[in-house]
Amino acid sequence: MKPCCGIVIGYKSSSLFGLSVPKLNNPVIHNNLSKSLSKSAHHRRFHCHSVNNRSRIIGNKSVVNLNRRAFNVSDSSWGQSNVFTSHVDMDRVRDVLVIPKVSSDIRNHSISIESHINEKGFENIYIQGGLNVNPLMIKKIETGNDVVKEEDKSNRIEINGTNVNIDYLKGLNETASKVEREVSEIEKEAWKLLQGAIVNYCGNPVGTVAANDPADKQPLNYDQVFIRDFVPSALAFLLNGDAEIVKNFLLYTLQLQSWEKTVDCYSPGQGLMPASFKVRTAPLDGSDGAFEEVLDPDFGESAIGRVAPVDSGLWWIILLRAYGRITSDYALQERIDVQTGIRLILNLCLSDGFDMFPTLLVTDGSCMIDRRMGIHGHPLEIQALFYAALRCAREMLIVNDGTKNLVTAVNNRLSALSFHIREYYWVDMKKINEIYRYKTEEYSTDAVNKFNIYPDQIPSWLVDWIPEEGGYLIGNLQPAHMDFRFFTLGNLWAIISSLGTIKQNEGILNLIESKWDDLVAHMPLKICYPALEYEEWHIITGSDPKNTPWSYHNGGSWPTLLWQFTLACVKMGRPELAQRAVDLAEKRLSLDQWPEYYDTRSGRFIGKQSRLFQTWTIAGFLTSKKLLENPEKASLLFWDEDYDLLETCVCALSKTSRKKCSRIASRSQNRA
Repeated sequence: MKPCCGIVIGYKSSSLFGLSVPKLNNPVIHNNLSKSLSKSAHHRRFHCHSVNNRSRIIGNKSVVNLNRRAFNVSDSSWGQSNVFTSHVDMDRVRDVLVIPKVSSDIRNHSISIESHINEKGFENIYIQGGLNVNPLMIKKIETGNDVVKEEDKSNRIEINGTNVNIDYLKGLNETASKVEREVSEIEKEAWKLLQGAIVNYCGNPVGTVAANDPADKQPLNYDQVFIRDFVPSALAFLLNGDAEIVKNFLLYTLQLQSWEKTVDCYSPGQGLMPASFKVRTAPLDGSDGAFEEVLDPDFGESAIGRVAPVDSGLWWIILLRAYGRITSDYALQERIDVQTGIRLILNLCLSDGFDMFPTLLVTDGSCMIDRRMGIHGHPLEIQALFYAALRCAREMLIVNDGTKNLVTAVNNRLSALSFHIREYYWVDMKKINEIYRYKTEEYSTDAVNKFNIYPDQIPSWLVDWIPEEGGYLIGNLQPAHMDFRFFTLGNLWAIISSLGTIKQNEGILNLIESKWDDLVAHMPLKICYPALEYEEWHIITGSDPKNTPWSYHNGGSWPTLLWQFTLACVKMGRPELAQRAVDLAEKRLSLDQWPEYYDTRSGRFIGKQSRLFQTWTIAGFLTSKKLLENPEKASLLFWDEDYDLLETCVCALSKTSRKKCSRIASRSQNRA
C-alpha cells in the first residue's frame, strides 16, 4: 500500500501555509507584514492522497482567509509594478510574468491551494473569485522610460568587471565538447552514491541525506536532509540537468518555515528556516496496516547546544537564485508563497536591534561551524553569506508598493555591510603593521583605532605567516577584539559575492596559493587556520573532544569546500588553481570512502569521528568537476562588483560638514 504523506505544521492563526507574522519594532519592515494575528496556536496535518495517479496536498481546511495581507497585496490593485528585478541579463532576457490590474478587493477573495506533486513537483496555486487569469508573456523588460528588447546573444560576457570573449571560456573545455569527456570511474561512483543518498517524500525526491554509510549503526542526525549540506548536491543536480529535486526541496522547506518553533516556552522569529528535516513514517489513524509519511523539521531544538541555524535561510535564498539562473525557471521565485518566504527571512535578518554595526550578531555554532569555536559575535562566514543572500534577494524581489521599503532597506544594508567588511576586516602586511602601531583609548569621532584594538593582540604566528603579496578577511571583529584566524568559507564567499574588492579577492587567492602547504596540503581545504591549541583550546572550546587541534572544525580539512574554492577560482580567472586542488582530492576521496573531514595539520588522516560516504563531500567533488567543465555555467553563480552600492550612503555625515564620510575615499580606491 502506498503511504499517505503529511507535514505536521504548528502555526498561529489561519493564513497561507500556516504563516503568521510577529509584530516588529521596525516600522519599515512592520508595514510589509500582517498586522492582525491570532494568539492561539494550532496544528495542521497535511495529507498526501493518491487521486487519479496524481498526488496533491490537501489540508483540513482548503480555504484560507487572505485578510491577513501576508503577501503585501494592495487593496485596490495587485501587481501593478512591472519592475521585477534590478538585474538584466542580456544573454538571457527572461519571460516576464505580468499580472493585469484587478479592480476587485483582494481581501474579499479566498484561495484554495492545490499543489500537484507529480513529476514536476508543486506547480499551481489556484485563486478563486476571478483572479485565475492567463498571464501575459512578453519578451521585453521595461526599466523606467527605456525598453530593453531581446537581442541576439553576444559572444562576450562580463566577468569580474571585464569583458571576456566567451569563446575563450568555451575553449577551456574544448576537449570535453568534442568528445563529450569520458566520465572517470571515480565520477561514476560519485554519481551513483549521490543518487543513492536521495530522500523521497510522497514518491518525489526532496533532498539528500547528510551521510549514507551502510556500516554506521548510529547515524544520529546524519540521516536527515540539511539545508546547508544539500546546496552542493543541488548544484550538482542542476548542472547535470536535473532540476526536479531542487524545486521540490525549495518548496517543501518553504512550507516548513511556518512551523511553530519553541524551545523552553520561547519561539524565535517566524522567518527562521530549519537546519534539517527527516521523512518519518507513522501509522495512519483508523486504517489497518496503512501508514503516512511526515516531514519532521529541526530548527535547533534538537541540535547540540540548541543553537538556531542562522545560515539556513541565507543558503535557501542563495539556492533559489541559483535554481532560477541555471534553469531559467524564474516563475518559481515569482510565486506568492516564495516571495513571502524571502521577505520573512529578510525581515528576520534586518530587524532593528542594539548593534552599532551592519554585520549580523550571532551566537557560537550558528553556521557550518556548529560547535563552540569562539566565533560568536560577527563571524565572517555569516556576514559573507548574508551579503550574498541580500544580493540574491535584491534580484528576486518583485518591487511594488508593499516591498519598496524592504528593497530600500536591502540596498542600504548592502552598501553599509560591504564598506564595513572591506574597511575593517581586511588584513595584509601593510594593515598589520598599521595595527602594530595603533594608539589605544582614543575618544574621538576621528579615531583611527575605532574598535580600540590592542596591538598585543597580533598573534606571533601571523607575523611570520602573512605573505608579502596577498591578504585575507579576518574571522571576526568586535570591540577590543580581532580574530585573526583565516576562515576559508567566509573568504571564498567574499570572492564569489564580491563582498571584497577586486584587489582583495585577488589577494585572498594569492594567499591561498602562497600558503598551499598550510591550507591545502594533502587534502583541500582547511576550514580554518591555525587550530586552537593548548590553553586556548581548553578555554575557547570548553575542552571539546571532537574539536581537538587540527580536527573537525578546529583546523580540520573539509573536501566539501572544494566546490566553493573552484567557483571563486573560475570567477577570478584562476581555474588552474582549482584544478590542482580537484586533482589532489580525486586521488584520495574514493579510496578513503568519501570522508566528511580529515585530521592532522596536513590533512593526512581520515577524521577520527568522520562519517564515511558523506554526501556533501561527494557532491562538492562533482560540482567542482562540472564548474571546471562549464565555466560559462559557473558565471551564473557568482556576482561582479556593483558600483551602484558604493554610491549609496545613508549616514548622517553626508549632511554635515563636521566630518567627512570615509566611504568617499574608499570608493575612489576601489575604482582604481
